[in-house]
Amino acid sequence: MENTGNNKGLTKKELRQIWLRWGFTHLSSMSYEKIQGHSWAYTYLPLANKYYADDPEKKKRLLTRHSMFYNTEPQTGQLINGIVASLEEKIAVDNDIPEEMPVNIKATLMGPLAGVGDSIIQGIIVPILLSIGMGLATGGSALGPLFYIVAYGIIGPMISYLSFMNGYKLGVKAVDVIIGENTRRITDAFNILGVMVVGGLAASTIVLDTKVDVPMGDEAQALQDILDDVFPHLLPLLMVLLAWYLLTSKRFSATKVILVLTVISAAGVVIGLF
Repeated sequence: MENTGNNKGLTKKELRQIWLRWGFTHLSSMSYEKIQGHSWAYTYLPLANKYYADDPEKKKRLLTRHSMFYNTEPQTGQLINGIVASLEEKIAVDNDIPEEMPVNIKATLMGPLAGVGDSIIQGIIVPILLSIGMGLATGGSALGPLFYIVAYGIIGPMISYLSFMNGYKLGVKAVDVIIGENTRRITDAFNILGVMVVGGLAASTIVLDTKVDVPMGDEAQALQDILDDVFPHLLPLLMVLLAWYLLTSKRFSATKVILVLTVISAAGVVIGLF
């Protein structure tokens, strides 16, 4: 069904509404399952009301795809928000971009931008401002904390706004390249990159070793050593695949998956398997 809503692009006021909603509510509704996902859905209400006021099904799909798990550094992460805003605008106006594209971009970029953003904000800007503030606060002066509050209150929103607007412009330009025959290839590329990112995180962060020993004549060899020689990180991979199976095939929520993995881990420790 073709879009029956407003076919005009987002205005400056509407872009600022999207930026403000995410910039100042990204941590207002947190859950272990979705982290910042609730704020994304809230952020895109202005866009949904503009383009899908007469199409509740498309409005529902928009809010549903932006209610998924999301977590990144909020200020620099606005770059992703800007790109997604431009893509959602194109989806609503031209209907020539797959709805999965914004979701894939979010999943692919939130990790790298979180690392970059945390390095810039938490590793550079905050320590510098704190060091200046502490210097000014010597002797009990209130100027130190006031400086930090005012300085960060200006720098944080400025980085957030510039990231969002540049992301929006980048997204609009990128759409001209990825529409048409290249759409599927770009979508597949983001999917593959997302799988690589998740795979790398799983291999580097999940720790699961077995304590079982395998009899070898008069001696015994650790089963974990054998597994590491044949297939390093096999047990963490199996746990990831089990979680993926429960999420996709069994439609378990993230909380239920965590409970299942906790039970398996606890039972394995009790019986001496892990």
